[in-house]
Amino acid sequence: MSSAQLEFAVQMTCGSCVDQVRAALEGNPGVTWVSINMEKEEVLVEATLTTAEVQALIESTGRRAVLKGIGSQQDLGAAVAMLAGVGPIQGVVRFVQLSEERCVIDGTIDGLEPGAHGLHVHTLGDLTQDCLSCGEHYNPFGKQHGGPGDAERHVGDLGNVVAGTDGRASFRLEDSQLKVWDVIGRSLVVDEGEDDLGRGGHPLSKQTGNSGEMLACGIIARSAGLFQNPKQICACDGVTLWEERDRPIAGTGRSKISTETLTANL
Repeated sequence: MSSAQLEFAVQMTCGSCVDQVRAALEGNPGVTWVSINMEKEEVLVEATLTTAEVQALIESTGRRAVLKGIGSQQDLGAAVAMLAGVGPIQGVVRFVQLSEERCVIDGTIDGLEPGAHGLHVHTLGDLTQDCLSCGEHYNPFGKQHGGPGDAERHVGDLGNVVAGTDGRASFRLEDSQLKVWDVIGRSLVVDEGEDDLGRGGHPLSKQTGNSGEMLACGIIARSAGLFQNPKQICACDGVTLWEERDRPIAGTGRSKISTETLTANL
């Protein structure tokens, strides 16, 4: 599995903070390299783990951590999709192009029914009718639906993600056909049921994987790579970098109403 580089802002005030964070990270076999700058409150990690797993390792030391960038030394592009849908379903999925042949898809989706759910890139970045206006699976070469490891597949066929009993699917996928520069402006959709990868024998198997209704979706937008996100306070709602860690990504409870809100540093 290929490793990606992750940039975290981490609250650190002393040398022992640095030592504890370093020990928590370097003690995991999925972490290949760590660099820590206490003055900048910055932790760089190269790992094959999901961003959620790396963040959990850092926060196991009692320090807050916020992901600020993800990428590779080649800087071939990064993107993010903020998923929202029926009821409590929401998620964040990031795309990083590690090389011409390898894209990493890293994400967490909450509010799902336990079990497998199909995940696909769709052709259109159009949410005017929620997920119904996202179009078909992204399929520039006119192939039949398949699994992510198949030669015969839609480029947008990413297989399944699996939610646990808590309704959370946390995943890290690698794909050889998807390119970040081709999917920016399109949409990402998670489905109600399991994608049969074109092997189910149902009339929809070779079209959609027969994975049921589209539950949640989001437009894939360009995102910050390494060292490209200096934000400390969001201009739209006054939420600071550290407050954002405890707030929903949108909706009720997001905004901060305060006369002490500082000028945004974007």
